[in-house]
Amino acid sequence: MTTTEAYSDLAEALTVIYEKREAANIADWVIENITGKKGWERKMDTRDLAIEELTRFDKYKSELLTNKPVQYVLNEAWFCGMKFYVDENVLVPRPETEELVDIITKDHPAGTPMVIDIGSGSGCIPISIKKKLPGAKVVSCDISEGAVNVARKNARDLKTDVEFKVLDFLNEVNWSALPSADIIVSNPPYIPFDEKELLAKNVVDFEPSVALFVPQDDPLIFYKKILHFAGIHLRNGGKVYLEVHENLAAYVRDLFAVSADTVEIIKDVYDRERMIRAIWKY
Repeated sequence: MTTTEAYSDLAEALTVIYEKREAANIADWVIENITGKKGWERKMDTRDLAIEELTRFDKYKSELLTNKPVQYVLNEAWFCGMKFYVDENVLVPRPETEELVDIITKDHPAGTPMVIDIGSGSGCIPISIKKKLPGAKVVSCDISEGAVNVARKNARDLKTDVEFKVLDFLNEVNWSALPSADIIVSNPPYIPFDEKELLAKNVVDFEPSVALFVPQDDPLIFYKKILHFAGIHLRNGGKVYLEVHENLAAYVRDLFAVSADTVEIIKDVYDRERMIRAIWKY
């Protein structure tokens, strides 16, 4: 089987799960991972896949056809132009979250802010902030030891100095382990359990529930805790940046408006209300 035949075979097989263009993009990603060659390079490559490459191809194809996300299959995801290691301990980084990082770094083009990230996951947010704001000190926490291990690996691989802590943020007793901050950022769990059936199988069946879902009767639980935490740990003139459920953005804004001097909803590139910026002037 040549690389071209392998690509065509996988792209066709994946159309039972994905629409045609997405299937083609996944197939291209997989074949590039196996061969180390981009699509335009492979057009000139008429050789058959080596035995080791064919073994990997069969393994990846089999896993993808179970709805397993390609990022978990290949153990890689791209975020802010960097390749992160990912596995089923962490959520797959989303492009929308890059916008949250961009907002923060544009608001703070220089200086040495103290940044606390709540919900490390793969480490994509705190590591990207540190890369873009090298003068910042960044601390990140997550309840999952598996997630923190992934985040620490990414920090090492990307040569980034971020401090990660394993702790349950919802338990206020643990807050003493975190410093005061100029910036608090979080992309916390925010999907009510009753929306579980609306999500794609590759999300529900493989991504960690603890990072996705919140109680149906208290969907703002993390935002309430973050607001309380900000009242204790946020320095004068500090800011809080949040990713939110598009249907809950107004509720989160109103929650923070009670304490912050300025609160605004920011739309993502798809015109959805997905981010909150709250500013304390004093």
